[in-house]
Amino acid sequence: MLKKGSTAAVTCIASAMLLSGCGLFQTDQAKTEIDPPQNVTYVKENKEDKQTAKEGKEEKQADTVMRELYLIDKNGYVVSQSIPLPKNEGSAKQTLEYLVDGGPISNLMPNGFRAVLPADTRVSVDIKDGTAVVDFSNEFKNYKKEDEQRILQSVTWTLTQFDSIAKVKLKMNGHELKEMPVNGTPISDDLSREDGINIQHEAAADMTATKPVTVYYLAEFDEQTYYVPVTKRAPKDEDDPITAAIDELVSGPSKKSHLLTDFDQDVKLNDVPKVKDGHVTLDFNESIFGSADEKKKVISQKVLDSIVLTLTELPDVKSVSVKVNGKAELVNEKGAELTKPVSRPEQVNTGSF
Repeated sequence: MLKKGSTAAVTCIASAMLLSGCGLFQTDQAKTEIDPPQNVTYVKENKEDKQTAKEGKEEKQADTVMRELYLIDKNGYVVSQSIPLPKNEGSAKQTLEYLVDGGPISNLMPNGFRAVLPADTRVSVDIKDGTAVVDFSNEFKNYKKEDEQRILQSVTWTLTQFDSIAKVKLKMNGHELKEMPVNGTPISDDLSREDGINIQHEAAADMTATKPVTVYYLAEFDEQTYYVPVTKRAPKDEDDPITAAIDELVSGPSKKSHLLTDFDQDVKLNDVPKVKDGHVTLDFNESIFGSADEKKKVISQKVLDSIVLTLTELPDVKSVSVKVNGKAELVNEKGAELTKPVSRPEQVNTGSF
């Protein structure tokens, strides 16, 4: 049962398609055909209409590409939404243009989300040696101060989805920004995902005794569930970053966060995670089944998705295998055996696209 902090329940539409490398929430709707009247001409036209619709859909897909746009949800979190954009040679610049309020994102905006950059902001992007230098027009400074960190995180995480970009530098009107123009948030020389996202620090956390770890919790809006990356502080004496990440997943989000989890708080790792050639193997106790069917060895898709998304944020992890008490006889909610390692999907939070 999904928990808010520790309580609440929602239904996730993520499916076993994660195993085949497809984006989360990317599901096919079953179609029921009604037998047409026995009229040859009508049947022929119906088939032609279907073929035309199919070709139109394929043509549309051929002209678009899925990109991750980090937008702001109703709770103020910066969240990836995978949206089909027109194919464009200047892909990095294009993704930032789709972050502008009132821009081309307007007709594609998912319910419960809003754009990040101020209206009429123009951008240019120059990529060299793994660093994207972004130059904003003067309109960039027309944002609310409470969005300052969100803008930095959104721009950084949106651009670093591209293999050619690892770091980001910001300019405005050709001048390098050392701090944000409204509330003065310092800007590091090289912004990267290591700076975190949706950063949550407990009031009592000792920054010198902790280290950042990014984990994926869940949120819901309008009967849809989506994954939210959150950077927390884990004990620095935990040498293994994988164990630290799992511990934060199990402990769950703050009760005040509006975020959700499907992890049972009794979940534990039986052994130190083993990593080889980018593949990590995790051995859990039986609590990993949570509210799923333990007798049938069913693991919640929400739990599996959260684990894979979280661990593949680590630089050395490309795929994940899960065992329970040393045995790999697990199935997902669709009844499919989890015999192969699970990789990160190409897109996250695809919604209805």
